[in-house]
Amino acid sequence: MTTMYVCPVDGTRSPVASLAWCCPVCRGPWDLDFEASAVPLKPLSSRVDSLWRYEEALPLAAPVTTLGEGRTPLVPLTPSVSAKLDFLMPTLSFKDRGAVMLAELARRLGPERVTADSSGNAGTAIAAYCARAGLPCTVYVPEATSPKKTEQIRAHGARLERVPGDREATARAARAAADEPGTFYASHVHNPYFLHGTKTYVYELWEDLGGRLPETLVVPVGNGTLLLGAALAIAELSAHGLIGERPALIAVQAEAVSPLATAFRAGAEELLPAPAGSAPTLAEGIAIPNPPRARQILRAVRASGGTFRTVTEDQLRAAQLDLASRGLFVESTAVACWAAVRDGADGTDGTDGTDATDRAGRAARTDLRAVVPLCGAGAKTGLAPAAGAGGPSAP
Repeated sequence: MTTMYVCPVDGTRSPVASLAWCCPVCRGPWDLDFEASAVPLKPLSSRVDSLWRYEEALPLAAPVTTLGEGRTPLVPLTPSVSAKLDFLMPTLSFKDRGAVMLAELARRLGPERVTADSSGNAGTAIAAYCARAGLPCTVYVPEATSPKKTEQIRAHGARLERVPGDREATARAARAAADEPGTFYASHVHNPYFLHGTKTYVYELWEDLGGRLPETLVVPVGNGTLLLGAALAIAELSAHGLIGERPALIAVQAEAVSPLATAFRAGAEELLPAPAGSAPTLAEGIAIPNPPRARQILRAVRASGGTFRTVTEDQLRAAQLDLASRGLFVESTAVACWAAVRDGADGTDGTDGTDATDRAGRAARTDLRAVVPLCGAGAKTGLAPAAGAGGPSAP
């Protein structure tokens, strides 16, 4: 069967080769009409040591653009909580998982140019993999993006376009450029190939844990690309009978920019009306006031039996220092999940919102209750400034 783009809202379909970056009817993001095959656990140890080892589950095979991405280590933080070190990627963030898929697809389609928009990490990843693929690339970023991230984008040879205003203004500028003929829009939000890359995060956990998953996956959410990729992998593994219980998804947002958490708590199926503008936050990578896949994100969290948590700026600062004291220096966005669960990570409070009886029953089946991703290296942003020292204050 030919792999096709399909709109999850109205069912509109489009060939992947068309370069159509969104549904022409509703202008929403695409899903992918692709059926993954079961991944065999036992032969994996003899396969290539990258995310491409899960070839049965991927919509592309035999990549040229790979930089050896994936297969990041799982390190205990407490007896019940482990961290997956996704900052140990070629461009120092988890975005490499999806960026390699987009660049490989673009290489095969042969567009005149590639464009992308980002708060930093996705842009650096797209720039790097386009360089690997020999594709001209332009990356749009908000004017306040970390200098280290913009330096990295330029180093890979991409053209950098700074956009006045916030992340939404940047997305609008990139989408206008994406409508130009011959343009491949390497959107980590609208293009579902990116989600099929991020889902390998969960396939790696499944492999490393011997064919099971922890009871809880704690995931930072801005545009939701890691969470939706995780949900996709969980559904595939379950459909093929490769896991028993599905883990709960705990979605984490900065309190300063938390439209999804607000909608979730209100019982809404989509975002609620919000005042113009947003408060600043140290977690720039998840400061997304209007994520295009909001409805899908809310549905995925509810279907998993999970919930949303929010963290303050002071919690982000404290969590970054706490992880650094454990030998892990990650950027302030990447500490959000640890900030959300660390107070209860000693077992005095659940990380999944379930009651004590249920937690005890599930803990009897596995000591590892939760995994948090550390998604970006601290070298990308540096240490978060103290409150009142030029950084966002606690709301």
